Amino acid sequence: MSELALVGIDLGKHSFHLHDQDKSGRELFRKKLSRQQMMRFFGNLPACSVVMKACAGAHFVARQLIATRHQSKLISPQFVRPFVKGSKNDFVDTEAQQTLSVLHRLRESLVRDRTKTTNQMHGFLLDSVSVYSRGWRHAHSVSNGR
Repeated sequence: MSELALVGIDLGKHSFHLHDQDKSGRELFRKKLSRQQMMRFFGNLPACSVVMKACAGAHFVARQLIATRHQSKLISPQFVRPFVKGSKNDFVDTEAQQTLSVLHRLRESLVRDRTKTTNQMHGFLLDSVSVYSRGWRHAHSVSNGR
């Protein structure tokens, strides 16, 4: 294997996507590993720089990598976007998209229910105002002798 320069990790809950490149930027490998497989993999890998998006889980992984003699770098999320090539299709992104879709459908349902209830109340009030106003006018005109 040629000299490693950089390993990028896409962190997930149960699986991790690794991408490695040499000093010239040529891709050496892409792997999808579990947490245990990933830590075993880095334990056998020569010391290199490992980069990942900064998040709560990233700090834990970074400490584990530093303990295995790797240099760990956390990148702020807004700076990660330029490194993403093409459309991502891993399981984490799919799960996030499904969650977002569920939230949108739930919101649409709540808006529909709110609109339905508002329209019902409006209809009931129009009916009762109409009944009361007709009754009031009728009662008022009878008492005035009209």
